[in-house]
Amino acid sequence: MSKSNFDIVLLNGRPAAGKSEIIDYLKHLPLNERLQRFHIGEFEEMDDFPILWERYMDDNIFEKLGQKRYFTDTSYEFQGQRYQGFTFKEDWFWNFLIEKLNDQYSKKIRDDQNIHDHKTVIIEFSRGAEHGGFRRAYEFLSDEILKKAVTIYINVSFEESLRKNRRRFNPNKPDSILEHGLEDKKLEMLYKDSDWQNFSSKDPNCLLVRNHKIPYAVFENEPEITDKPDILGAHLEEICRKLWTAKTL
Repeated sequence: MSKSNFDIVLLNGRPAAGKSEIIDYLKHLPLNERLQRFHIGEFEEMDDFPILWERYMDDNIFEKLGQKRYFTDTSYEFQGQRYQGFTFKEDWFWNFLIEKLNDQYSKKIRDDQNIHDHKTVIIEFSRGAEHGGFRRAYEFLSDEILKKAVTIYINVSFEESLRKNRRRFNPNKPDSILEHGLEDKKLEMLYKDSDWQNFSSKDPNCLLVRNHKIPYAVFENEPEITDKPDILGAHLEEICRKLWTAKTL
């Protein structure tokens, strides 16, 4: 039987754009339907948010033990004012997150060299222009990932990202994939400006990174459709069909 699943899907967009909702939608589909409509059968997720959150918690433990915080500060400056809330001390930490994803993926291949005969790996992350944007993030992705990937970018404005970020935030579960959120000012500082349009503008069908061409498609989620399963499914199916054709040509 010929292979019918994507190897790697890079799932990008602003915070709260709808990435986690799309993954949750896929999880609740029967396996055969998911494979037939979206070329995603069994799948594993990789997300840099849990890595980020763990480093923040490590710093809290360091501080509790009388040591200095290494990765994060507990407040940040934006537009000349100081705000409470953790942020990274150095910009290199964003690249560290991508390298951690590279390492996670290489271990998956090490443990199962034929993983993509039966599984898709979905890699999720957001980036804003303030810390190098998607262009810099992709520059740090391994060749092993880039040569196998397609990209789905979920497009929402900053205003929509802000609205949905406020809606999903559960202060009792700040570490939750589906319920974490950012303070308004931090979201503005980190994600108001996006380099996606500039990054993707050189080719209407592929992202150009080093010597790789990564097929991409844009999932339009404004007005919001990730809360409407039938519309979400139809739009995602159209996008996956386009990407499958591009990847198999």
